[in-house]
Amino acid sequence: MGLKPDHWIRKMAHEHKMIEPFIENQVREGVISYGVSSYGYDVRVANEFKIFTNVFSATVDPKHFDVKSMVDFVGDVCVVPPNSFALARTVEYFRIPRKVLTICLGKSTYARCGIIVNVTPFEPEWEGFVTLEISNTTPLPAKIYANEGLAQVLFFEADEACDVSYADKKGKYQKQQSIVLPKL
Repeated sequence: MGLKPDHWIRKMAHEHKMIEPFIENQVREGVISYGVSSYGYDVRVANEFKIFTNVFSATVDPKHFDVKSMVDFVGDVCVVPPNSFALARTVEYFRIPRKVLTICLGKSTYARCGIIVNVTPFEPEWEGFVTLEISNTTPLPAKIYANEGLAQVLFFEADEACDVSYADKKGKYQKQQSIVLPKL
């Protein structure tokens, strides 16, 4: 990276609009932290959720996902049912430069409660709001707090640009504006 990681993130956010809105420092007072961290950026979860439900006894099929398997919810606190999951999106919109790849991992505050966040890598030149998968591995209901930190994005910059970026491939999740369900 050349620069200190937190300085590199600030530079990329300003020069390439890599993260919008961008929070310059880590916000922690009374909330699960978000904003620039030592080696990454802690993203917030928006207040829009799709909560998995089994009321129709559907089979989960990534090739033919039944939209009736999800219940839409908007609010400041989402309760994920026991042994279930919800989809959400980030507050932040990302524009990943061609020489950058990211990995996103759940924050330890949630992990210590049995709540696992799964996000696939943001490929070079991917753009959009990130769809977040939140699994409640416990036998109890679990609270997720909107507009607070949920996961940390780590950035990796290559020495050279990739031959084929996500934009070049016309990726199916490019420029997503909302929570996007599985597509084939």
